Amino acid sequence: MGIKLGLIDYGMGNLHSVEFALLRLSQPCFRVRSSDDLHDCDALILPGVGSFDPAMENLDSTGLVPDLLRWASDNKPLLGICLGLQLLFESSSEGRLDGLGLIQGHVERLPDDQNERIPHMGWSPLDLKNPSPLLKKQQAAPWMYFVHSYAAVPAKPHTLAATTQFGDREITAMVWQNRLGACQFHPEKSSDDGSALLKQWLQWLNRGAPFEA
Repeated sequence: MGIKLGLIDYGMGNLHSVEFALLRLSQPCFRVRSSDDLHDCDALILPGVGSFDPAMENLDSTGLVPDLLRWASDNKPLLGICLGLQLLFESSSEGRLDGLGLIQGHVERLPDDQNERIPHMGWSPLDLKNPSPLLKKQQAAPWMYFVHSYAAVPAKPHTLAATTQFGDREITAMVWQNRLGACQFHPEKSSDDGSALLKQWLQWLNRGAPFEA
């Protein structure tokens, strides 16, 4: 039997594109809206589009926050996407509410001094910083599709899996910690490179989600 993959539905973002991207890889998923939906799940995806505080309010209203904290404490696989990455951190300058705090660090607005448009929108290449099951070392840097105005600043450098360029600054594109990973970009909207990343993650899950990348 294949893995049972749950897609957290808390009213923040279009889930159809994630579902479709997974189905193209022959991986079905189902929507998780409450604690009861978590039974027998092998892995979770936390997507997100929008602002930090409304996202945390919506997530809290589902009753899933304690479940997600336990999930991470038990080192079960979870993949955050876009705003889903930011919610994994302790706080954000976009709002006043606490994040999930699963990864140490803060989320900050993109710098205004880079002669770059905010939100950062469009295709950018990744620069691999630390190994993770999401990316293979390869000659050509994968190009991913970004839409965001804020970026995470991890407190621990080893959790930074990849960056991308914003003006002359490097900003967080991807993080990884134990079995917890997240992408600031949208792999489900990133054509072949995004599909390859999701496929890498699914293959890692099917190998039993080993700690070694």
